Amino acid sequence: MEKMNKPTLYWSLLKFKDWNFHIASTTKGLVFIGSQYKPFEELVEWATKYFPGCPLVEDAEKLEPFVVEITQYLDGRRKTFTIPFEYVGTPFQLAVWRALCDIPYGQTKSYSDIANDINKPAAVRAVGAAIGANPILITVPCHRVIGKNGSLTGYRGGLEMKTLLLDLEKRASLNIV
Repeated sequence: MEKMNKPTLYWSLLKFKDWNFHIASTTKGLVFIGSQYKPFEELVEWATKYFPGCPLVEDAEKLEPFVVEITQYLDGRRKTFTIPFEYVGTPFQLAVWRALCDIPYGQTKSYSDIANDINKPAAVRAVGAAIGANPILITVPCHRVIGKNGSLTGYRGGLEMKTLLLDLEKRASLNIV
């Protein structure tokens, strides 16, 4: 958190083609991407838990750099992100989220793979919980984690959103956007 003052959370509703979700940032970086078509309350509940007492201010201009990169990704024209993030989580969660960022675009890994990547091979369930707590969907690509048998597993944004993201990456990798 920023010194004695509580940071302001800037937010906006990102609408692009068939995509519609809330995003939020602090002055340090992106902190939240919401689930597809979920109400503003999803962001409010998250902010209340992780940034208690911090004001939520709608400001599309402050979020424009984030919107640009996210919409480029959703349009199949961006495979990596250069925008800053402010991660809010435990050291274990941060390790998992960093490992997620190492999964190449258009590829997937299992929960066991991620547990091994962070040198905690017995922590598969804890890895799953950390992935489920990822507040920055899409840009921290938890949608790229699937079951060991190749099945789609839970996703905070819903399995439909996960499927759409995986399909988008598959099409973009094949240049069929």
